[in-house]
Amino acid sequence: MKKIRDFILEGKEIYVGLEDSAKTWKVCVRSGRTVVHETSMEAKYENLHNYFRNKFPKCKIRVMYEAGFRGFELHDRLVADGWECVVTPPHTLTEEKCNKKKNDRNDCRRMAKNNENGDYNICHVPPRQQREDRQVSRLYGQMQKDISRECNRIRRTIEFHGLDRYFPCGEWNRTQYREAEERIKTLDISDSLKFTFATLFDTVRYLRKQRCLVLRHLRAIAKQDKYRKNVELLRGVPGIAFLTAIRLVLEWGDVSRFKRKEEFSAFLGLIPSDYSTGEQDHKGHITKQGNQQVRAWLIESSWVAIRFDPVLLEKYRKVLSHCGSSKKAIVAVARKLAMRLRSILLSGEPYQIGLEECQPA
Repeated sequence: MKKIRDFILEGKEIYVGLEDSAKTWKVCVRSGRTVVHETSMEAKYENLHNYFRNKFPKCKIRVMYEAGFRGFELHDRLVADGWECVVTPPHTLTEEKCNKKKNDRNDCRRMAKNNENGDYNICHVPPRQQREDRQVSRLYGQMQKDISRECNRIRRTIEFHGLDRYFPCGEWNRTQYREAEERIKTLDISDSLKFTFATLFDTVRYLRKQRCLVLRHLRAIAKQDKYRKNVELLRGVPGIAFLTAIRLVLEWGDVSRFKRKEEFSAFLGLIPSDYSTGEQDHKGHITKQGNQQVRAWLIESSWVAIRFDPVLLEKYRKVLSHCGSSKKAIVAVARKLAMRLRSILLSGEPYQIGLEECQPA
């Protein structure tokens, strides 16, 4: 039976759906519009490599798996060994409307079928060096969250023990946290509470010191030849300082892969969702696909940009007068600003304030 199968599949195109999990991989293999083999294996690349070499020699293999917690390491290793690999966004996989079952086995079957039919979207795989440089940017964001979490922990501890009457209400800045630390040392509280607060403040100081080191490394990355020009172009845009510029460059990579501005807007998740059928046409909220942090940076930059660029300000006022929502208006400005950023990255020309149209199709 094995010899018959090998004879039939020899030199054929093989389409593989791989369901990735922490410990095991579910694999479904299709060829000629039919399932030729299914298996489960320990989630180690050597197992998958030997499986393909032993069972499907001389075959043209294309593997598809969903982007997930393992990143793109599996993609890199498959491509390095001469096999084609497609990484697809999980939310774009098509399936039958009547399908009521959701498990790893069915998922890998669905991916194998979509792989063979060519019915899939491709997730862009950045170069390894960009992915590793981008991790520094994401580390900075994680440390920001850690600092906010520790600061909130200090405030909640103060409130829990009824000490908030000694401190100002509202949000605190960095100076107020330093003053609070000194104030706590003078309060008549137990040694246990003093130890708790000292540990929390030490943690905040340590995290802030580490954040400075991360920022210093980001500045070194921005000076590299492959990033320097784009960072300088983005820094010339109103509302975008160094940190936002380098983080956008690292997250976007080469924007020339987006042939049309609508593709770039969809990648950012800044286009309205569409719920239309028959004669009914309804536009909903933005799709929010892609990186949530990138949208946050664009919206934050847009609030500053409308103070300096009359065209963006006019866009904000026009949308605001139409819908009455400042949130919707600033999202529209962020979408327009993103298109302009794409334009200057493609053309290499500096941003021009007040220019009505500066983005190519």
